[in-house]
Amino acid sequence: MSRTTRPRLLLLALVGCLLAAVSACAPPAPQVSAAAAAKAQQQTQNSGPPYDIRPLLKPDRKYLGVAFNGSPRASAPVTAFAGKAGKQPNLREYYAKWGDPFQADVDRAVWDDGQLPFLVWEPFSRTAAQIAGGQDDAYIREFADAVRDYNRPLALSFGHEMNGGWYPWGSKRTRAADFARAWRHIHDLFTDEGAADVIWVWSPNVVNPVPDVRLEPYYPGDAYVDWVGVVGYYALSGPTTFKTLFGPTMTEIRRFSDKPFLIAETGVQAGESKPTQIADLFAGVRARADVLGLVWFNLKKEADWRINSGPLSLAAFRKAAADGSFGFDVRNP
Repeated sequence: MSRTTRPRLLLLALVGCLLAAVSACAPPAPQVSAAAAAKAQQQTQNSGPPYDIRPLLKPDRKYLGVAFNGSPRASAPVTAFAGKAGKQPNLREYYAKWGDPFQADVDRAVWDDGQLPFLVWEPFSRTAAQIAGGQDDAYIREFADAVRDYNRPLALSFGHEMNGGWYPWGSKRTRAADFARAWRHIHDLFTDEGAADVIWVWSPNVVNPVPDVRLEPYYPGDAYVDWVGVVGYYALSGPTTFKTLFGPTMTEIRRFSDKPFLIAETGVQAGESKPTQIADLFAGVRARADVLGLVWFNLKKEADWRINSGPLSLAAFRKAAADGSFGFDVRNP
């Protein structure tokens, strides 16, 4: 061994000893709990690129949606509905009050069960002017962050039936300009937070009961809307066909927007005409290429809108829903 090599070996040995000593004195690595590990794993799962919602915006087949009472977490109502209807719904509508947090676990369960979650956001506790003015920006951003981290498609409607006078955000208590400003403000904050998986659904009521209320002033603009979700029901009095129930509203909307329609909430009141009107509803949706599908309000509320309000009605619904135009796997459109 040369004299020059020996000092180098001694130096390497000394460095090794120092590193060993430092390692021995270092604090032990923190222990990660199972809950923390699971949370970190979930965050990693949700931190990928935004889900591509484009195939869901204009699918080749129609949505068959449904709304129930109770939490959207429960899958039993979907199973029962599918058993009666003869077909699995692929969109599930539910309602949330302004101020409620976004429940990512609930929406994830809906999506994993095969339905596109459709959240109807109801601003009972704030005016449109307050929202547009920024009063609840922290809440909106927190909500948007949760939607972003959920990282699955979500259809979202703010302030549905705004042209009617029966809600606080409706025509009797809210200026149309304030409503449109609030919508754009919410949308902009979602964009700022990177919540890109949202399908924005602007949902007026059919114009028949409020013919003097124009829709265009409430419209935030095509850049802020993906679907126009029209709400309308076949009641015992009033329009009795798809054309007379939905036609005037669609005609008016086509004067300022070419966005596709979704019948965002509908049903047929129990009565002798229900089987015929169920068939008419499905035929009307099927006949129009610009109508993406329907959401059936399967509740007994003010009237019996359920598909099984009578055996003839159930048979009519099963026959109409069996059409191949309705239903597809939203997770693989």
